[in-house]
Amino acid sequence: MFGEFLNIFFRSLKLDKTLYKDNINFGEAAIYFAGLIMILDGVAGAVAANTIVKTSIGISGLTAIVTWFVWGIFIYVIGAKLFPDKESKIPFKKILIGVGYAHAPGILRFFAVTPDLVIPVIFITQFWIFAGLIISTKQTLNLKSNFKAFGIVVLSFLIIAFISISFVMSKLSVLPANTIS
Repeated sequence: MFGEFLNIFFRSLKLDKTLYKDNINFGEAAIYFAGLIMILDGVAGAVAANTIVKTSIGISGLTAIVTWFVWGIFIYVIGAKLFPDKESKIPFKKILIGVGYAHAPGILRFFAVTPDLVIPVIFITQFWIFAGLIISTKQTLNLKSNFKAFGIVVLSFLIIAFISISFVMSKLSVLPANTIS
């Protein structure tokens, strides 16, 4: 079981597109493997961020699970429902698993142990995750175009970023500092 998890993890790190085509990687334990990757990604991000600002590891793990579902929902709706290819009839669970697998590079954020390493490691792993999401989206949705997979991921990201920024800005408007004239 652990060997299977490590195999998926390392294939995801290598951006192996066959990972998303092989149905054995989407078996009964796959959703748990993907969830574990997401939780470890969140915890690794919190550990890296703790070298600069204090971050709750538990909240980061929970946020990673929420983020996993949000990414999965947007990629599913945009890629499988709004702009599907002819062969894009895919269950949501497979998209969710693919999104989880694509976040495997985020676990490498555990290596950002000094403040000087945090920004480069987060920057590199985030682009690595985006590459994994594009490959995952293309393979799981059976898309013919890399550009379409890229568009689905970027559009999902922009929507998530807009919602996140709107949420943060709405919380900032209630701070006492905003009432000072």
